[in-house]
Amino acid sequence: MNWGKSIVLVFIVFAGFIGTMVYLMTRERIDLVSDNYYQNEIDYQQQIDRVRNARQIQAGTSTATTMTYLADQHQVVVVLPNVLQKGEITFYRPGDSRQDFRVPIAAKHPTQQLIPTQSLAKGNWRVQFTWSDGQREYYKEEQIFI
Repeated sequence: MNWGKSIVLVFIVFAGFIGTMVYLMTRERIDLVSDNYYQNEIDYQQQIDRVRNARQIQAGTSTATTMTYLADQHQVVVVLPNVLQKGEITFYRPGDSRQDFRVPIAAKHPTQQLIPTQSLAKGNWRVQFTWSDGQREYYKEEQIFI
């Protein structure tokens, strides 16, 4: 085999490699954080206020809340505030938006919300808790690894 045939063979192998990579990359799913990303950016000041309100809450008050992941029991325990009017717990999967789900919470509730996690896919999850006491809105987020 001479140099000319070797160079042509290297170019053909390289072009095949590039073609394969382009094919594989176009088949990869890319999920946005949110479908209405631009509207969420406009409303982000409200989110900043929710986080600030949650941080200002002193432990032991009627609006304090905690989230705990109990890996051995396969559940997330959310201690709900006494003054909760409405709330929502969102399980957000950064890698696959099809696995995201929400758990609404009404004013008539026990002091704890137990959410089973044995059916959840293994990996990284963000548990986002948004609630309101009728006057202010609050937001707390925990990251868990199942």
